[in-house]
Amino acid sequence: MNEQPKPYMNAYLAGFLLGLVLLASFFITGRGLGASGAAKSVVIETVGHMAPEHAKSNSFYAAFFADGDGRPMKNWLVYLVAGLLGGAFFSGFVSGRAGLAIDKGPRISNGTRLLFALLGGILFGIGSQFGRGCTSGAALSGMAVLSTAGFLTMIFIFGTGYVIAYFFRKLWIH
Repeated sequence: MNEQPKPYMNAYLAGFLLGLVLLASFFITGRGLGASGAAKSVVIETVGHMAPEHAKSNSFYAAFFADGDGRPMKNWLVYLVAGLLGGAFFSGFVSGRAGLAIDKGPRISNGTRLLFALLGGILFGIGSQFGRGCTSGAALSGMAVLSTAGFLTMIFIFGTGYVIAYFFRKLWIH
């Protein structure tokens, strides 16, 4: 049996629902959404667990463990991302889209595609730390409170992506 996956949700409805989630986040927690902070918390907790002496001697890591109960894994963003991943898998299974796949153009190998995805993820993670937030934290939540930095972040994230895509577009075009 070859079951067709269900169509994607209307993008405008999905955007509206995302706005409601963001509004609920501000109302319930007093903060906007964010994902890069969760990744940072996991890295800091891992360093603190694997190399506790290094974490104590390094001022960056030590600041996160200074309060005693202020463990990085208690950051609500970690649970937000865990719920996001769980919801994404649930949605994928319900809609018939769950599975392993590598989306790529005809002129690129699987290995090169995965390498570029890894490099892009690393650059985006580093950039989110320099910019003090990612697309959801700095841009989406920032724009929700009419922050100039939020609008600039969104412009530069998508503007840079658009410019960089020009140089790699031949890899994706049939």
